Amino acid sequence: MILADIADYRKQARRKLPHFLFEYLDGGSFSQQTLHDNTRDLQAIKLHQRVLREVSGLSTATDLFGQELALPVVLAPVGIGGLYGRRGEVQVARAAHAAPVPFTLSTVSACSIEEVREKSGAPVWFQLYMLKDRGFMKDMLARARDAGSDVLVFTVDMPVPGIRYRDMRSGLSGGGALERKINRFVQAVLRPGWAWDVGLQGRPHTLGNVASVLGDKAGIDAFWAWISENFDPSITWKDLEEIRALWPGKLIIKGILSAEDAREAFRLGADGIVVSNHGGRQLDGAISSIAALPSVRQAVGPERTVLMDGGIRTGLDIVRALALGADGVMIGRPWVYALAARGGRGVTEILDILGKEMTVSMALTGCRSISEISPAILESDAA
Repeated sequence: MILADIADYRKQARRKLPHFLFEYLDGGSFSQQTLHDNTRDLQAIKLHQRVLREVSGLSTATDLFGQELALPVVLAPVGIGGLYGRRGEVQVARAAHAAPVPFTLSTVSACSIEEVREKSGAPVWFQLYMLKDRGFMKDMLARARDAGSDVLVFTVDMPVPGIRYRDMRSGLSGGGALERKINRFVQAVLRPGWAWDVGLQGRPHTLGNVASVLGDKAGIDAFWAWISENFDPSITWKDLEEIRALWPGKLIIKGILSAEDAREAFRLGADGIVVSNHGGRQLDGAISSIAALPSVRQAVGPERTVLMDGGIRTGLDIVRALALGADGVMIGRPWVYALAARGGRGVTEILDILGKEMTVSMALTGCRSISEISPAILESDAA
């Protein structure tokens, strides 16, 4: 199968992955309204085509937090991403470093931050939740610093885990423990390529960053129990001030959808924010990320660094987001689809696809650089 766009990588991932892993990656919460709104609202934004403009020397390069990037793209944190390819997060970190774009390692990654740094040869951004186990959090911050990470992405929209019915139906979280294990085993057997490459050769199947708490032999069920028990619904902005005091590097707050929260994040000392609804995996019925972006940008002004995630599937989507006020975007599902479909090579390929799509959309809206992308390139009813 020839893979031409990210939709093709999604189809290939579905063919290769055990059902429960694809459903975990692809699904949203409740009826998935917000999940679908993220992509639908982006696609509804019309670009204002211009012709006979001088667009030679066009560049998609940009700078984020002092890093020179080939694209205004950050690979977002995705939990258990390492199960979608053999030692998956290591492969992704290598591809990101070669691009170059940043890769954000999840707290709940399959590979530890030390393994990713050692085997990829490059530091990564690190993502953290506010957990009840403050000792674990402080330890993770120290480990991230020791591994060379200088950007912390702090996720604030998970005081409680979302309800994801697709995970229940697939056997990832629904039913009894024995039933879940049998379901997952059968589904893995039905995908022999994944079972051999990841299931057998990709061992150990632990959550590298959490292994110090759960033990090296803890499985997925033990992880879900621990993480559910450790989400902290009592978190407030004051708790976040402690993180700011502990972390000497750049701090990005992820999970902002309102102007009020955006202003509060910068008040406490954040270096950037991510306008995000967690990919439609938390509050179903929440506003799409692209719909929230303009009011957030207006609230914080032009000098603050604002990223966006949720629904980005093409280079056109990236240009749309930049035109409405984002300095860059995060992508999650696309890089995991690519990893599942073709390993680290797939991640390299989708970054190339996004870059080419951006180049076309910039050229045909009269933009030669990222700094030239503005609301002026949108049709008036979208700006």
